[in-house]
Amino acid sequence: MRSRGFGGLATSALVSGAIVWSFMTTDVELSRFLSAGPRIAEFLGRMFPPDPTVMKEILKGSAETLRIAILGSLGAVILSAPLGILASETMVSPALYRPVRMLLAFVRAIPLILVAMLMVGAVGLGPLPGIIAVAFHATGMLAKFYAEAIDGVSRAPVAALESAGAGPLVRLRHAVWPQMAPVVVRDTIFRFELNLRESLILGIVGAGGIGFYIQTYVRSFQYDKAASVTLAVVIMVAAIEALNVALRRRFV
Repeated sequence: MRSRGFGGLATSALVSGAIVWSFMTTDVELSRFLSAGPRIAEFLGRMFPPDPTVMKEILKGSAETLRIAILGSLGAVILSAPLGILASETMVSPALYRPVRMLLAFVRAIPLILVAMLMVGAVGLGPLPGIIAVAFHATGMLAKFYAEAIDGVSRAPVAALESAGAGPLVRLRHAVWPQMAPVVVRDTIFRFELNLRESLILGIVGAGGIGFYIQTYVRSFQYDKAASVTLAVVIMVAAIEALNVALRRRFV
């Protein structure tokens, strides 16, 4: 009990120290924040009323963003299925799952925007670099989720099939999958929603999507048009969120 109490106290002290250090070493002045109020109000004032003449660009950008999210998510699922199995200690030996987990951690550590920039340089402008970037970046997280779902199942059915001489694929199909299917569906739906949100900013680096129009209008000081695109983004995200909630209630 004492060791647990000391550990909790040490953790609290470490977190508190990190917060205090952050405040003391960061140039944060309340006066600067308050003085920015009029400038923020002026910026917001330029955005209203939104310009409805950009509806064609909004529809085109929204459709492209949705395609990037769908195809990127599909690619991530295809890549994550085998990698999730290889990263599971339930299915493979430590000599295999440990290097795969390190690989997935490395993939997760690379920022999405950096991957998109590299892909734009490699394959050019358009939705293709966005699709590749989303698929690559999402695989790092989704494969980890799949591996954790496999490792979280009850071991009794797996051990029974293993003692009967069943191979890894048979154990996965009949003992692991029935238990992990709801978790896999939930995590995949969650990752798709996250992919859609991340796809919105890929246009900043030329990787397609509606983010391209936001960047274009803001840089050209057409804030009323930028407001219209922003409202479209909010509506699209809200619609996807409602769809995801319905899907989770249906399948999870």
